[in-house]
Amino acid sequence: MKKFALKTVFIALSALGAFSTTAMAQDPVANKEYIEVRQVPSVQKEVLEFFSFYCPHCYDFELNYKIPSKVKAGLPEGAVLKQYHVDFLGRQSAELTRAWALAMALGAEDKVKTPLFEAAQKDAIKSMDDIRAIFLANGITAEQFDSGINSFAVNGLVTKQTQAAEEFKVRGVPAFFVNEQYQLNPEGFSDSGSTNEFVQRYIDAILFLVKK
Repeated sequence: MKKFALKTVFIALSALGAFSTTAMAQDPVANKEYIEVRQVPSVQKEVLEFFSFYCPHCYDFELNYKIPSKVKAGLPEGAVLKQYHVDFLGRQSAELTRAWALAMALGAEDKVKTPLFEAAQKDAIKSMDDIRAIFLANGITAEQFDSGINSFAVNGLVTKQTQAAEEFKVRGVPAFFVNEQYQLNPEGFSDSGSTNEFVQRYIDAILFLVKK
């Protein structure tokens, strides 16, 4: 995804304002709403989102438009949603990638996701101590954090996230990949009549590709 592509899409949608229309549901089109990045799909049906707590559009996708949760709710049986943090947006990105790995290891993603987003968006995270405080304020014990943050399991999940971002050549976020075969193209949805339509079409395209 081009660096400012998603920003451009949302500016265009915002300009439409009240002139919202409801488009007829159509299957997403290859090389428009999505791009094939591999010929062979993954064995397990999955949706993989790369995101950053520093990314304002990731914040919107997660907390305002609730795209990941709506995708997860619509997945067919056996399919999974994975969310990987990227470490290329500077500041405490690497520490947040490690923190997200710990959240995954503990199964505590839903406990810390929102407070991490809110703190990062305010640029309130200056060190791992700040991250630790957020975890402890949201149901993670000091022992869980201190023993887990540099554990073998967390190190492995950090590597998994960074290697996946390199493997898929992720240069901007949010970036969604389906079955390791298709990448969503936000610019392909720029003809949406409103932000709500954009969100629904985006979700529908992901679910269509999962079942493709």
